[in-house]
Amino acid sequence: MPTVLVVDDDALLREVVSTYLRRAGLEVLESDDGLHGVGLAKAASPDLVLLDLTLPGLDGLEVFRRMRAHRGDLPIMMLTARGDESDRVLGLELGADDYLAKPFSTRELVLRVQSILRRTEHLRAPSPTSVGEPLVDGDLVIDRRRHEARRADRPLLLTVREFDLLEHLVSRPGTAFSRAELMKAVWGWEYGDESTVTVHVRRLREKVEVDPSAPRRLCTVWGVGYRWDPQEVT
Repeated sequence: MPTVLVVDDDALLREVVSTYLRRAGLEVLESDDGLHGVGLAKAASPDLVLLDLTLPGLDGLEVFRRMRAHRGDLPIMMLTARGDESDRVLGLELGADDYLAKPFSTRELVLRVQSILRRTEHLRAPSPTSVGEPLVDGDLVIDRRRHEARRADRPLLLTVREFDLLEHLVSRPGTAFSRAELMKAVWGWEYGDESTVTVHVRRLREKVEVDPSAPRRLCTVWGVGYRWDPQEVT
């Protein structure tokens, strides 16, 4: 049974979220304090963390950094009451897998949690027959069985969403996708904030492009979205 750690100082919200997650068949751990939440994440190794950005004391962004420093592939969804888009984008820039702004629908929260857990399920119980051979594009190798990517024989530090986005694009070279199409295919969302895709593309370019400001692989198709242009070994 997947375990979700909820870190939020709002007791009522924590109770409501935990109740709905348990009804969805998930095990739930709770913390009302950032430092305690970091300790729980290290001790319990949850499958997903729901993290409030506006924690007292040790704030959510610092909690995020410490959790990811301990375990780089830990899926984290940020919860925030802030309405300013820059705060949400900052969380995504740091590598958050998702975010929800309060107030939010508990149904949407559960659906997004389930979406992330489906994406990471094969890491807990990999099935050799469910994935194909590694994808090779120039000096880039994507090993879907091991859920790893390497460029110029160096490992790329990718979040779950970044890996899924990269795998989706590289496996379909030359195809232009809109942000809405990528959101549905990679995130499993029928609707949502498309800036999420934009931020993840920006982060991916920093890791796969020689010059992220002039991308040759993950290219922008103006008026459409994004396309992966295959590269040859030089």
